[in-house]
Amino acid sequence: MTTRLIDESLFDGADPPRLVGARCTGCRTVVFPRQDSCPRCSDGAMAAHVLPDSGEIWSWTVQSFRPKEPYRPPAEGHQPYALGYVDLGEILVEARLDLPRRLIRIGLPVRLTTVEAYRDEDGTQILTFAFGSAAEDER
Repeated sequence: MTTRLIDESLFDGADPPRLVGARCTGCRTVVFPRQDSCPRCSDGAMAAHVLPDSGEIWSWTVQSFRPKEPYRPPAEGHQPYALGYVDLGEILVEARLDLPRRLIRIGLPVRLTTVEAYRDEDGTQILTFAFGSAAEDER
């Protein structure tokens, strides 16, 4: 099966992929996704910054309704999924949570992974980032 990442600019190109944000050279603020100017000081240049691949769930919810475009539902239609903020130390990242709902709790250690976002018309599996279990035996 052919796969590709949903947006190459979100990742560092390594295998396994890591998320890439940006850090201000002036005030050291970290953002994700990358942007050209600092939202805090607007004085420094923004330099690419690879984010940690693990953190903790800071908050979460269930996305029960179909999101607005550019969301593309899977062939079987929208299915509710867990969504949360993950604390990576220097930034909170909003992401899908690839965990059974019964295991999700605030403070749970998680690790970066990829999950299928949708399939293109030609069957290519489009992957997006998510956070799943940090425990070896639960992956």
